[in-house]
Amino acid sequence: MDIQKIENKIIIVREQKVILDSDVADLYGVETKRVNEAVKNNKEKFPDGYVIQLNKNEWDMMKTKFSTSLQGGKIKLPKAFTEKGLYMLATILKSKIATQTTIAIIETFAKVKELTSTINELSANPPKEKQQSLMQKSGEIISELLDNDLQTNECETTIEINFAVLKFKHTVKKGNKQ
Repeated sequence: MDIQKIENKIIIVREQKVILDSDVADLYGVETKRVNEAVKNNKEKFPDGYVIQLNKNEWDMMKTKFSTSLQGGKIKLPKAFTEKGLYMLATILKSKIATQTTIAIIETFAKVKELTSTINELSANPPKEKQQSLMQKSGEIISELLDNDLQTNECETTIEINFAVLKFKHTVKKGNKQ
């Protein structure tokens, strides 16, 4: 499972990182209604904070950020799964692809949390040696998120990201993958 594909599906709703039900279904290789049936048939496994039911205003605002083909003619307001909700969903969906997807989702959320933590530490102006260590750690995390299964022909790619407290420049040099 491509970690970057998962990372691209993580959005912010009500100040929480979530993945929409249709995106969860896409990742798990099932229909959206199957994901929502799992929630409906296992209500006790999804207490408050595990799944967010989007309201019309939230959905209307969100639709302006997506291409129309991406979310098409959705009639019902979507649900958004928090990290906890995704973990719980994993206990219900048992296929091989569901297991692989769950592992990739967990890894992605963990990396995003770790990156957020190191950037927050950097913003506190730590001593020089600690700052150097945090910058290296941030660079490694970003590389993992961006380089996942990157296939290139002999070439060089430079990625530059400028955070408020961290400027990250990463050059990837790879030969042909065999």
